[in-house]
Amino acid sequence: MKRTLTALLLIGSLAFAQADGAKLFSQCAGCHQANGQGLPGAFPPLAGHVSDILSKQGGREYLIKVLLWGLQGSIEVKGMKYNGAMPAFGQLKDEEIAALLNHIATAWGDDKKVQGFKPFTAAEVKALREKKLTPQQVLEERKKLGLK
Repeated sequence: MKRTLTALLLIGSLAFAQADGAKLFSQCAGCHQANGQGLPGAFPPLAGHVSDILSKQGGREYLIKVLLWGLQGSIEVKGMKYNGAMPAFGQLKDEEIAALLNHIATAWGDDKKVQGFKPFTAAEVKALREKKLTPQQVLEERKKLGLK
């Protein structure tokens, strides 16, 4: 009985210790809105666009780079142009960035539109963190994916 209780407490504390992507998204919702639709002409939508990015070779890495180093310059999403700057969130821990990306990928069903979607991991974030890009270099990475 004591072992069972100890195991349950350990499992519960591990679940509690995991980063909460939905809670972290509250930092993003001011611009991208709670429903992921953004604000036309000001802040691009995430809902329905994340699947477009994830379906590209290198799309996962690009999304990690956007969160680590931000994005600055002119982009086009769903036929609408945006020209602004997204701040970097590199201050977040690797597991927090992974959790945030998993929330963004799943909250509006984008993961179901991408064949073989796998959750983001802290190890993926860690592997890219050392590259140190500028927001303008991240924009160039976007263009390499064939995204406007």
